[in-house]
Amino acid sequence: MAVLAAGQHGVVARRQLLTLGFSPTMVRTRVAAGRLHRVHRGVYAVGHRKLTLKGRWMAAVLACGPEAFLSHRTALALWDLQQKESGAIEVTVRGPGKPGSEGVLVRCTRVLADQDVTEVDGIPVTSLAWTMVDYAASATQRQVRSVLEALERRRIYIGRELDELLERTPNRKGVRTLRKAIAEITGPAPWHQSVLEEAFHELIRGSDLPDYEANVLVEGELVDALWRDERVIVELDGFTFHKTRAQFETDRRRDAKLTVAGYKVLRITQQRLQNEPESVLADIRELLTAARQRSLARPGQK
Repeated sequence: MAVLAAGQHGVVARRQLLTLGFSPTMVRTRVAAGRLHRVHRGVYAVGHRKLTLKGRWMAAVLACGPEAFLSHRTALALWDLQQKESGAIEVTVRGPGKPGSEGVLVRCTRVLADQDVTEVDGIPVTSLAWTMVDYAASATQRQVRSVLEALERRRIYIGRELDELLERTPNRKGVRTLRKAIAEITGPAPWHQSVLEEAFHELIRGSDLPDYEANVLVEGELVDALWRDERVIVELDGFTFHKTRAQFETDRRRDAKLTVAGYKVLRITQQRLQNEPESVLADIRELLTAARQRSLARPGQK
């Protein structure tokens, strides 16, 4: 049973057991012996029937198949942004889904992309940006604004992800409510995803540098700041977005893609922006100047 103890939150799916080498007979024997307890069809609690809240959530996801993810208000609870102790567990399945088990509300979609899903505490779940749109589909504008404000207080910035998602799926239910809630917080000015971006915006505005485009798509990637004519990009590295090794690797792949496409990419950390603003301006100024000089030299000059 040691291998069964590895089940996330005390639950395991029959398909996982078969992959691990258990035969159907072995599974039935363990169920009969009380070592596995059926929670949903093909999903078992290991060793006992008492599951934590997260155990019940994990069981619901497992019951809906390998392309299932906790979603909507249940996902918001997993993200620790709302209480969810009762009611149906909400799950979204990518592609055609199977009928929901008792107490599980299943929705199906074909537009859920890889960047729209993740794991929290080992439980497959829709991304925070996707979850916000789902939540906005059934919540009031005031409720959505309250969650956005909670994110802001906790310094969780998802502006980049939301901008990309709203542009990619403009017709999803909830988009209009979410946009209105965002507008209430940010007003008519461009929405900067973080305090770091606001500080950068103020620095550029108070300098002799030309204005830039904020949070725009370049080669399919959402970038923080773009000087389009000079093909210069600035990416702002705050701790919240860039604290993991996975994010570090993702950033470098993005930088390489943009560099190959002919853009100069400058990364600026929060510490440098705060402590060395003049040096930051000097670096950007040098990149812009060099880009203009290259542009002037192209018509045949060597």
